[in-house]
Amino acid sequence: MVSFSAEAGVVKDFFTDAWENSKYALNCGANDLYVPIRTWHNRLFYDDEHIDKYNEEPWGIGYGRSFWEGNEWHGVYAMVFKDSNFHPETMIGYAYQYNWELGTSGDLRAGIGYTIGVTQREEYLYLPVPLPLPIAGISYKRLSLQAAYVPGVKNDGNVLFAWLRWTF
Repeated sequence: MVSFSAEAGVVKDFFTDAWENSKYALNCGANDLYVPIRTWHNRLFYDDEHIDKYNEEPWGIGYGRSFWEGNEWHGVYAMVFKDSNFHPETMIGYAYQYNWELGTSGDLRAGIGYTIGVTQREEYLYLPVPLPLPIAGISYKRLSLQAAYVPGVKNDGNVLFAWLRWTF
């Protein structure tokens, strides 16, 4: 059985690693341009009335810094875009993605990971709300398509948010 203090140590190490990798990305990473491209509301969890009124084109922009360490990608980012209700939303955080090379050239990779950060939305009076989400992506050289899934309940959440990332 794992003791509570051992579990607390794992959580502390997780956040310490994320903090150190964030600082390294900011100080030594490459510049990234983020372009939100799609917000998809999972049709299994939404009725037509809600789908018809929601925005699924989150036009916006973002900036980040990132670095690769073997097959691991680490990045920090800030984005602003139109949310599902056509209001501005911000998303700021750290992201980690473990990647597998597809093919022999090393140019094409696919991976999964997570992001931790905060978002600010109109319905929450733009107060920062914690944002721990799973992410996945595929990259070809300096261009990446990444997405995060926001879990939820009937007619709320259950949204796939996708963006392009170009590394300079």
